[in-house]
Amino acid sequence: MNIKATDIRRGMVIVMDGNNYVVHDFYHHTPGNLRAMVQAKLKNMQTGSIIDKRFRSVDQIEVPFVESKEYEYLYSSGDEHVFMDTSTFDQLTFSPDMIGDSMQYLLPNTKVSVRYVDEKPVSIELPDTVEHTITDTPPSIKGATATNQYKEATTETGLKISVPPFIGPGEKVRIDTRDGKYVERVK
Repeated sequence: MNIKATDIRRGMVIVMDGNNYVVHDFYHHTPGNLRAMVQAKLKNMQTGSIIDKRFRSVDQIEVPFVESKEYEYLYSSGDEHVFMDTSTFDQLTFSPDMIGDSMQYLLPNTKVSVRYVDEKPVSIELPDTVEHTITDTPPSIKGATATNQYKEATTETGLKISVPPFIGPGEKVRIDTRDGKYVERVK
C-alpha cells in the first residue's frame, strides 16, 4: 500500500530501498516560495541506525502490512518495560530504544497499541490523551483564571509541561501525547 508523504505519522512503519523504517519524528515544512516537504527522522529496523530523510509532498511512500494489538503497561524494571497482551495475558518486555520518549506519558495500567510487522513488535502507539497528577509547580496565583501566561509543572512521571497559573500540586490534568501540551484540568 502506498501513501502520500504528508500522511506519515510518528510510530508508523514505512519501506524504503527494501528496508523497514519506523518514523521517530517528522516535520511538515512549507517554505515561502517553494513546495511543501516533510522532514522525517527514521530508524532502520534491521540495523537500528537513525537517518534523516526529506520527502516532497507529492512522493508516494510504501507502507507494509502492520498488525496492531492492545497491550497494557504493567511496570518498569531498570531499562526494561513490561507490557501485557490484554487478550492472551502474555507479557512482553520492551527496551528504551523501542519506546523512546513515550515512557514519560505511561502510568501503570495504561492501554497502548503495539504495532507488529512480520510478527515482530516495532513500535507502540499511545492514547491521544493521558491524565497525570501534578507533583511540583510554583504556587497558584489567586484570581489568575483567564491569563495567557503559563508556568512549568512536573507530573508524577517526571514529565515537564506548561500549565495555566491556577493549576497547583495534587491536581489532575489531561495531556495531549502527540505534542506534550496541557489540554485541561480533570475534575
